[in-house]
Amino acid sequence: MSLPFAPGLFLGQVALITGGGTGIGLATAKRFVELGGRVAIASRKEANLDAGTRALREVGGPDCVYAKACDTREPVQVDALVDAVVGHFGRIDVLVNNAGGQFPTAAQHLAPKGWEAVIRNNLNGTWFMTHAVANKAMIPQKRGRIVNVIAQIYRGFPGMVHTGAARAGVENMTKTLAVEWAPHGMRVNAVAPGFIKSSGTDQYPPELVAKAAKACPLRRGGTPDEVARLILVLASEQFDFVTGETWYIDGGQKLWGDVWQFEDEV
Repeated sequence: MSLPFAPGLFLGQVALITGGGTGIGLATAKRFVELGGRVAIASRKEANLDAGTRALREVGGPDCVYAKACDTREPVQVDALVDAVVGHFGRIDVLVNNAGGQFPTAAQHLAPKGWEAVIRNNLNGTWFMTHAVANKAMIPQKRGRIVNVIAQIYRGFPGMVHTGAARAGVENMTKTLAVEWAPHGMRVNAVAPGFIKSSGTDQYPPELVAKAAKACPLRRGGTPDEVARLILVLASEQFDFVTGETWYIDGGQKLWGDVWQFEDEV
């Protein structure tokens, strides 16, 4: 499929993409490289980084990608990653906060450990990375584009209260930083995917995946590349007057379909 973007759209720019070795992160990295940019990808798993690096070099050559392991929940590791990326490429123009994780569970059965793990991963990790990139790269260079990947939380998130709370926190963070950092030439937006068929959904029970597809008016899951294209739009100068917004990409699910099923007894 031909690219729906101008060739060289990101020429000379550098993107840091967390969770960049698989799924939405890798799809975004591929598109960014195809459009002339260079990418740094981060993941906790070396195997994902190795596979992602190979895939990206097939698209953009040996010098298009820098990969480094990082646990975004740990501020020291985050600082080391950002310093390494700036040292390698000299700048960071785009940050895509894509790293995250969750698991389906009824709220009444969610243990404190499970709650804390998802909050640390999806909310704290996003903040640590955003804060480091802003202070070490984007604010000094007076330019930056941040895109936070959250989730379809339009009507809450029954069945995943932990990630719903974390993603709502990131959405509010997006609005706040869009205002505070506008004078620095920065734009901060979020994308909220619905059910996306990717490596991240492989862990879910097949019956839940089937329900998620049926809950979408378009009767299918989205693809990582469909989300990637929206991310790139918000990362580009083409939407330079847009900031502080959350863009849903869910096939209309937020308007109609529900995956969570009520118990018969209420």
